[in-house]
Amino acid sequence: MTKVLLTGGSGFIAAHILDVLLDHGHSVVTTVRSEEKANKIREAYPDMPESKLDFVIVEDIAKEGAFDEAVKVEGLEAVLHTASPFHFNVTDTQKDLIDPAVIGTTGILKAIKKNAPSVKRVVITSSFASILTASKGPSWPEHTYSELDWNPVTMEEAVQNPANGYRASKTFAEKAAWEFVKNEKPNFTISTMCPPLVFGPIVHYLNSLDALNTSNQRVRNFITGQVREEIPDTGTFIWVDVRDLALAHVNAIEVPEAADKRFFITAGYFSNKEVVEIIRKNFPEYEKKLPGKDVKGGGYPEGGQAGLYKYDNSRVKNVLRIEFTPLEKSIVDLVKSLKAVGA
Repeated sequence: MTKVLLTGGSGFIAAHILDVLLDHGHSVVTTVRSEEKANKIREAYPDMPESKLDFVIVEDIAKEGAFDEAVKVEGLEAVLHTASPFHFNVTDTQKDLIDPAVIGTTGILKAIKKNAPSVKRVVITSSFASILTASKGPSWPEHTYSELDWNPVTMEEAVQNPANGYRASKTFAEKAAWEFVKNEKPNFTISTMCPPLVFGPIVHYLNSLDALNTSNQRVRNFITGQVREEIPDTGTFIWVDVRDLALAHVNAIEVPEAADKRFFITAGYFSNKEVVEIIRKNFPEYEKKLPGKDVKGGGYPEGGQAGLYKYDNSRVKNVLRIEFTPLEKSIVDLVKSLKAVGA
């Protein structure tokens, strides 16, 4: 049993991480932006005493010293840092995306080094965005992505559009974390988690249909009739279930071999077309909302999966011992959870 600080506790991924942490018997202090968010989480765990689940308010993770007080938890041994901005409603790429991600990540590492000497393990939620070479696109079958790859995005490219800005924010923040450890030589090790699209059930007490993570929004759009005429391009053809990703985060503080490693966490390929057909098969009540069987779009590029970049997820399987959830189960469980909040 470990005392753990979980940042961004009301987020989609963090809510699942909290479940796993408590299930594994850890004591958790989680940061949230408001007392209202803390209360929603409290209500979901009515039998959990304060000694096992407590909260600290961090309103703005990009503020200098934002985490200085939050890390002052007696006996704190591990930190799982999931808090980061992710939205495309951006007016100033550097101010709205890049700075908060980089400052939020380096800020918490500085705070731990200064105020939490008992911390030995830190896990940071990064993204496939920090691995991907966007300019190559998905049709790059001669390349196998792994933890060795880094997104080559520059600051000049980052400010060109929000998509570049998001990928750059994840890349620069993760690089800054590894630089911090190299230069500052703290008491703790870090592990970084790099997932692509994240599907799987939403946590009903935190989410509405309007407040979904970006990956799950596409499934909401399918079942609410927003794309009946043409299935959108898949974009990123790899994915992971949120429950597998949550378990990977927790295993990274429990498995000694996970220290000082990046993890590229993907279950494999998917296409929007496959997702639509999974919904059609399992939820006939959405037939009228879904794109018809002969509607174009959303498939794999020419050559099918063989025409895509390859991926190597062996480190996640071998070190973190993750067995990946199949796509059909992930989508079915997601749709059930969306139904529960009114879809």
